[in-house]
Amino acid sequence: MSSKLTIIVFITILLVSCSVETSEKYTYTSAEEIINQFGSNAFCYGGYRHNTRDSIPSITELKEDLKVLNALGCHLIRTYQTQQFGQEKRLLEAIRELNKEEENFEMYIMLGAWIQCKDAWTDRPIHDLEDTTNNKLEINQAIDYAQKYPEIVKIIAVGNEAMVHWAESYWVAPDIILKYVNQLQKLKENGLIDSKLWVTSSDNFASWGGGPNEYKTIVLEELIRRVDFVSIHTYPFHDTHYNPEFWDEVQIDTVLTAEKKILLAIDKSVNYAKNQFLSTQAFVQSISPKKLCSIGETGWASMDNKFMGATGSKAADEFKQGLYYKGIRQWTIEDNIPCFYFQIFNEPWKDRENVNGSENHFGLISETGNVKFALWKEFDESNLSTYTRHNFLSKSYNGNDSILQSISIPL
Repeated sequence: MSSKLTIIVFITILLVSCSVETSEKYTYTSAEEIINQFGSNAFCYGGYRHNTRDSIPSITELKEDLKVLNALGCHLIRTYQTQQFGQEKRLLEAIRELNKEEENFEMYIMLGAWIQCKDAWTDRPIHDLEDTTNNKLEINQAIDYAQKYPEIVKIIAVGNEAMVHWAESYWVAPDIILKYVNQLQKLKENGLIDSKLWVTSSDNFASWGGGPNEYKTIVLEELIRRVDFVSIHTYPFHDTHYNPEFWDEVQIDTVLTAEKKILLAIDKSVNYAKNQFLSTQAFVQSISPKKLCSIGETGWASMDNKFMGATGSKAADEFKQGLYYKGIRQWTIEDNIPCFYFQIFNEPWKDRENVNGSENHFGLISETGNVKFALWKEFDESNLSTYTRHNFLSKSYNGNDSILQSISIPL
């Protein structure tokens, strides 16, 4: 059997497996219930459709996205800021309106509050001090939203990759994250925000103790005790370039056929993510034995013109993205691990100077409404052709084997 025919057969098998069941509509009041019910099919969400966040999506545009998510059986999404750019207020209004307008609509939010150090985004950030003005605004707005939209805001995440040291422009010392976590927990205790709301921080696996010992501090241990659950990021995609041993093992095997190399490469990538998660979970639960650990971010880009592209590790293409998505969902569902997959839609502002850069292409649906290979099966099952993102949604590559032209074979 030819390599092309084998891959076509595999695509057919993949498209009839690994689906996420859509839940009936329920109304839950606590974060714990919502995580347990909807955490297996959660997504990271940003609705920005243009190459700048100055172009804030309208409530109509946000409703389009929310209806697509709901149709896919997603009822829990994660956001990243509260007041810096303007999307979140409109998003909360859009959800509240849809809750009234659509009988079968249901959506909850893990609301991110962006935390950064003093002089962030300059050539001399001061990591031991915080940007008090920004951080207080972010936290105060999170509190305000939790009070005004208690039926929607069920989790607050203090910071996004705010403690990991490779975030050179803005990372903060963990005591700054702990301060705001303690503030939110105190508000819960005093009845000023819902006691059933959960508080966390969402960060790279290393920041939570799954990596170098430099992160394993007394302050981190206290932070682990104080959060309601731990939200962990893992990205094998990036490490096909930055830490490529697991990926290179496939490339140097000259016996394997092309299709077997692809399948083995993605299997190793899923196992790589699994190992990072489990090592982090082991450390976390050595401090707080029953602490729930979730995946706050993991994802795979469908395109890149640099390190992970055709002239680099050859990781980036839509076919591998689909395989990774299915593999991650299968593992986390089987092991009952909540997973906020990064991400549902492309956001072209992320690398505005490089249209084909990987950061713009992590979405499973493009900014123009092309549904990528990862969701072709769900496209049919959920009747996504009747939903819009300006235009009616459609399958990439017209849903046929011309997708094979996009594949970069690890060699």
